[in-house]
Amino acid sequence: MNKQVLLFLYLGLINLGLFAQGGSDATIISDSDRSVEPAFRMRVRPTLFDTLMPSPETKYPLLVLQHDTNLELQEIEPAIIRHRPQLNPLYKGYAKVGAGNRLMGLGEVYFNSTRSRKYNWGVHALHFSEWGQIPNYAPSQYDRTKGTVFGSVQEKRYSFGGEVNYTNHGLNYYGFQNPNASRDSIAQRFNSFDFSGYYASHPKDSAALNYRVGLDYNYFFDKKPQEDTLSAWHSQEHFIAARSTWQYKSSNNVLLSNMRADANVFYNDYRYGISDSTLVGLDSGIVSQNTIIQLRPTTHFYSKNEKFQIKFGVEFDADFHDGASAYLFPVGKVSYSLFNDLFIPYIGIDGGLKQQRFAHLAGNNEFIRSNQQLQNMQQLEFNFGIKGTLSKRINFNLGASFYNNRNMVLFVNDTLYSAGNQFAAIYDTISIASIMGSLSYQHSEKLKIDGIMRFNSYQARNNPYAWNLPELEFILRGKYNVVNKLIVNLDFILETGRKGQVFDASLPNTTVEDGVLVAPLGVIADANLGLEYRYTPRISFFGNLNNFAAQRYQRWFNYPVQGFQFMLGATFRF
Repeated sequence: MNKQVLLFLYLGLINLGLFAQGGSDATIISDSDRSVEPAFRMRVRPTLFDTLMPSPETKYPLLVLQHDTNLELQEIEPAIIRHRPQLNPLYKGYAKVGAGNRLMGLGEVYFNSTRSRKYNWGVHALHFSEWGQIPNYAPSQYDRTKGTVFGSVQEKRYSFGGEVNYTNHGLNYYGFQNPNASRDSIAQRFNSFDFSGYYASHPKDSAALNYRVGLDYNYFFDKKPQEDTLSAWHSQEHFIAARSTWQYKSSNNVLLSNMRADANVFYNDYRYGISDSTLVGLDSGIVSQNTIIQLRPTTHFYSKNEKFQIKFGVEFDADFHDGASAYLFPVGKVSYSLFNDLFIPYIGIDGGLKQQRFAHLAGNNEFIRSNQQLQNMQQLEFNFGIKGTLSKRINFNLGASFYNNRNMVLFVNDTLYSAGNQFAAIYDTISIASIMGSLSYQHSEKLKIDGIMRFNSYQARNNPYAWNLPELEFILRGKYNVVNKLIVNLDFILETGRKGQVFDASLPNTTVEDGVLVAPLGVIADANLGLEYRYTPRISFFGNLNNFAAQRYQRWFNYPVQGFQFMLGATFRF
């Protein structure tokens, strides 16, 4: 159709041209090939070819540049290096001697091994005595002597060691006003013989099981009567403890864990006089055999940066004392570090069965009488608080603790077996709420200051007060080192709110509460100052001013302490 239209137009143009020529004839001569090539069919299907165009490679000629350089050397003065040994020299021997007012004497000797990778051994002996007199009171002289021998062996995979101690402590029951009282009638002497040994494993693989096993023995006894026929009528105590700790550490990509189990067996045999016998009046014989089996498994998880820590477990105690009893106490603690240990809030719970021993009672109150009934204490504690570092030199701790103690020991003056100058141990269930705050400052080894304040509230079930225990406690300690030549030590102790049970209504400030006579024990305010001058690295001189405020406070009812005391002495290293 298109070809026909084109032909029609072509012919029309020719006719128009002919008409324009005025009808003249035109002859067209053309030399061309009008043939049409025959068509053919392509039998190959079209395909797509992806052609990769290569990137042109650009080459830059290497230009060689040379610059003139000038080297000028500046002279530096050589540095002065003072070589100091990394470790201070050690000496095998150390001795300390001193004397003071009220006929006080002090002697102390150490002799031990120096630095060794494998062996550590030593001997220590100490004697301290005072033969002065407290005005208007019975003779108050006392002395204390102690000797220790210890040693240990350290190997790569294990270690073992042991220690032997002997203590001899003499005193008088001077808690009454009679300067002419016979010393022999009020004299007491405690003797203690201790042995302890252990074996611990140190496997090379930190993920392996570590363990430590040990055996402790203590023989504690007081003064025997002068009559041979009454030689059994004094306190004797044999204590044996088998201890073991099993520990295993593991880790993953998030938490590290420390699984630990303590398995212990405690056996205590306390005897006073002869069983089922009576000496005088109510003074009957006592035989108390007590065994506690303790198992305490705990697991401690903490993050790899040790910011988050959690500990939980239990303590199982089996008590074989006047029958068999079993107890289960929870164990747990959670803490988290904020702002790079600036604040560390914590909360915890802990509990256990505490075995009571006559040696512990005499250690807390040396004026205790010999015949005592022993009961184990069940303790449960809940605490929380926040601790941290205000700066690189200042640390703090604020917290509160709540205790529930069943069969807690309280000391009261004994009027049944003595004239009131000895103490008896009584037991009560006491709930304690304690709020504590502490602040410490340390500037290298030059200056150290610690301050601790604690407020306690007691609630006793069977007594109006928790006898002899303070409501407010404040402790301040400080140490100042002046160019390693002069060292100053200062400590101050303050206790208020203590109450004592008395049996004399005529005493000043005595009140009656729940049918019991109660007397305030006054304030304990004790300040001590110590000075040491290091004359040479081996010789130094010291002076101690104890209770320099001369406060003759009563630590126990009717037992005032010595007033102002001072001691001068020297130390030697050899």
